[in-house]
Amino acid sequence: MKILDWYILKRYLVTFTMLLLLFIPIMITVHLAEKIGKILENEVPLSEVLLYFLDFTIYFTFLLFPLFLFISVIWFTSKLANNTEVIAFLSSGVSFTRFLRPYLMGATVVALFSIVLGMFLAPKASEGFNDFSYKYLKKGRSAVDNTDVFRQINENEIIYVSRFDIKNKTGSNFTLEHFEGNQMKYKISASSIKYVEEDTLYRLTNYVKREVGQNEDELEIIRRKDTLFEFDVDDLIPVIYAAETKMYGELKQFIAKEEARGSSNVGRFKLVLYRKWSLPVSVFILTIIAVAVSSIKRRGGMGVNLAVGICIAMVFVFFDKIFGVMAEQSDFPPLVAVWFPNVVFGILAVYLLYNAKR
Repeated sequence: MKILDWYILKRYLVTFTMLLLLFIPIMITVHLAEKIGKILENEVPLSEVLLYFLDFTIYFTFLLFPLFLFISVIWFTSKLANNTEVIAFLSSGVSFTRFLRPYLMGATVVALFSIVLGMFLAPKASEGFNDFSYKYLKKGRSAVDNTDVFRQINENEIIYVSRFDIKNKTGSNFTLEHFEGNQMKYKISASSIKYVEEDTLYRLTNYVKREVGQNEDELEIIRRKDTLFEFDVDDLIPVIYAAETKMYGELKQFIAKEEARGSSNVGRFKLVLYRKWSLPVSVFILTIIAVAVSSIKRRGGMGVNLAVGICIAMVFVFFDKIFGVMAEQSDFPPLVAVWFPNVVFGILAVYLLYNAKR
């Protein structure tokens, strides 16, 4: 590797690292100022608070990774352009493509780091961050989607609960339908269902079991019945952020299981899965755009390049959030929602790179 490559690669990685180290204390300070009242009100132990802010740092670093990267590349490349170093490089016979090579090397290092962060570190941090938030900061709010729970729990059985209180482990308007092939063999219904943890069984109130016969159905009606089922409370209604807390392999299995059960949160879960790969790709796209935008010396200096870069970064984040919400709240394909911003900005990167070469 030549001196030019080492010089740019070092500036790429050092600037990105320094920007992270600069913004992380700011994020923590702002977040602490916002949440300090509830933390003191709930008398949260100091050890849990410190662990929470460690999880917070990892969690939001992963979410804002592209923005930090983009601004850092804009910053140090604009400094090179203002010092006429870019002109000197290109005037020496180095092509723009060759000039871009150390940036792509740096992007490879950052992309690999983002994969490790997304696959292994972020899931654990997300679990700690969300658990703390719902335990101390969002009291009164449920971390589960607990209304109109309709799920297939195995190949033959489907359950429904109109509402489930995860705290009391109690549900209302419970039904279980058992099928063999395309025919329903029996149906169990109850006005309420409660999980009795000490006995690891379910208590049904106003229990009715209808067995479908060839000539007539058989009914069993009991005021209260204790019984066992092939599902547990966690399988019945997993927490909304469950997908964010799982490693990649576990997440794929979890999504397959939730799809089979007819979960309404599958779109949200798939967004988490696809973003683990779209983020490393966006690192390369945003690096190319940043270099193409900031490698030209402008009359306004670095301020103009930073303003243009921040606008582009905000549009990228806007696209990502809008399409993410669409996938979560509708039937919009999660795969399209995750990759659409990369496709659009990939086209922009090719266009800007072509004009930069000229």
